[in-house]
Amino acid sequence: MSRTRTVLCCLVVVLLASTTAFASSVVKIRVDDTIQPISAEYIDRAIEQARQTNADAVLIELRTPGGLVDSTREIIEKILNSPVPVIVYVAPTGANAASAGFFILESADIAAMAPGTNTGAAHPVTLGGEKMDDVMKTKVENDSAAFMRSFVGPRGRNVQLAESAVRESKSWTDQEALQQHLIDIVAKDQDDLFKQISSRTIKRFDGKQVKLDLVGAKVDEMPMTLRQRILDFLLDPNIAFLVLAVGALALYAEFNHPGAIVPGVVGVIFILLALFALNLLPTRYAAFTLIMAAFVLFVLEAKFATHGILGLGGIACLTLGGLLLVDGPIPEMRVNLWVALGVSVPLGAITVFLMSIALRARRNKVVTGEQGMIGAVGEARTDIDPEGKVFVLGELWNAHAPSRVGIGDHVVVRKVEGLALEVEKK
Repeated sequence: MSRTRTVLCCLVVVLLASTTAFASSVVKIRVDDTIQPISAEYIDRAIEQARQTNADAVLIELRTPGGLVDSTREIIEKILNSPVPVIVYVAPTGANAASAGFFILESADIAAMAPGTNTGAAHPVTLGGEKMDDVMKTKVENDSAAFMRSFVGPRGRNVQLAESAVRESKSWTDQEALQQHLIDIVAKDQDDLFKQISSRTIKRFDGKQVKLDLVGAKVDEMPMTLRQRILDFLLDPNIAFLVLAVGALALYAEFNHPGAIVPGVVGVIFILLALFALNLLPTRYAAFTLIMAAFVLFVLEAKFATHGILGLGGIACLTLGGLLLVDGPIPEMRVNLWVALGVSVPLGAITVFLMSIALRARRNKVVTGEQGMIGAVGEARTDIDPEGKVFVLGELWNAHAPSRVGIGDHVVVRKVEGLALEVEKK
């Protein structure tokens, strides 16, 4: 009996192990931000993780207002060449996948949306949003439309309608997108999504057909690494501008107080972080000229006291420098006006205040040592003709004078010669 029980236990263990080994698994990530280099790196890492762990699919939960064209193309390249199926799910309810997000949604093996979401508005714009001339507009539209057709057609979706998002900035709700064959599924949640996927055959970009059974699949949610979280935070243009401004102020404080060390270290670190982030964003480096000009005007305001005229000019330069610093294609990828003003006005006031203190300190008369004695007023305690004693600053000194000074007369110190003073009658 004991031997039979042992054999049965072994069989149960083998069956459980086999069930675990053949259970479906999904690598899941959340992209809830603008599309930029860190987004591309994050998605690439998820696809690579799925390949290494032999996962059945990659699930990208997407919510984005859009982003950079280069990063979008890089993401789509990774999705189209992914060794495992990629599911893009616009969620939660109320989310959108606009502009670059629509391109990414259409490139997926399975395109899905939650109820109450929307997508589209993929018309290309220049960096900064400036109006293009007709020739350039046509070239950019044709290129983006061709890019859209290159993967929407093989995915079996509505090519003509998808192209209208590029040429006419059309947008659709989840139900409209489903009815017009822009997406495959509308699912209320992740479980509903997996249930609907499991009942259909997926045609991959290379023509292969696969069938996924994801009901009860093990979902391995992969967060960003610490490095990616820090860079993603810094790639917000508002944060990058704020870090740059604080770094410049800290360096300015170090120059005014040499040897303080801490402001210098903080300034260098902040400026390097800002430059690293700005290097990954579409940055107008000419805007740095305006930012530097702002600090020059702040210094001149403190030195010449123009009753705020130069200070206001500095605030205007710093605000414009901030607004022009990042040349993003959508408002979310540019420095906000209120952020620029919120940084510029306090920074201008602090800079002028610090400079005023430094200039006043340099103009003030020295009040210690030999120089501190010059101009001091004392009293003659003896006749000085030409030598005698005077009482100055609480001490009795030997003194000599060019002309006779009577006892009790007030004298002014004109020179310090060792332990004696040269004085004259006040």
